[in-house]
Amino acid sequence: MVSVNPAGGPHVAMLLGDLLGAVRSAFFEHEWDGLRPSHVRVLASVPQGGCPVTELAGLVGMTKQGCGQFVTTLVESGQLAESRGSTDRRLRLVTRTPQGDATLIRFAAVLDVVEQRWSDAVGERRYAAFRAVLEELSAGAAGAGEPSQPG
Repeated sequence: MVSVNPAGGPHVAMLLGDLLGAVRSAFFEHEWDGLRPSHVRVLASVPQGGCPVTELAGLVGMTKQGCGQFVTTLVESGQLAESRGSTDRRLRLVTRTPQGDATLIRFAAVLDVVEQRWSDAVGERRYAAFRAVLEELSAGAAGAGEPSQPG
C-alpha cells in the first residue's frame, strides 16, 4: 500500500475514520427504532422553529431529493413533523417533534460517553486541545478543498 502521509503511518482520513467508527459502534449499542446515524445527522440539522426541506438539504450537503427521503423516514418514525407553506403549498416545512428532541438528547448522551472514553485515554488537557483543534478545523471546513495561497 502506498502511504499518503509523508511522516509515515496511517493518513488522517484513516485515523478520522477509526474515530467515526467508534462513534458508530457506540450508536449501535442502543436501539434506535430503525434510525441510522445519518438520520440523526439530518434530524440534528433541523433548526429550532423548523425549515423547508430545500434549506435542510443545503445544511446537510444533500440533494433535495435525498434529503426528502430522509425527511419522509423521520416523519414516519415520529421524529419530525411536516407541514405545507402558507403561501406556497408545494413547500415542505419540517420541525422536530418532542420525540425527535428526545432522540437527540439520547444521542448526545452516547456522544458524551464516547468523548469521556477518549478523554480518559489521553488525559483531559490533551483531549480538550484535540477537541478545540477539531472545532477550529471544522469551522474552516468550507474552504478545506481549496489550496492555500502563499502569504
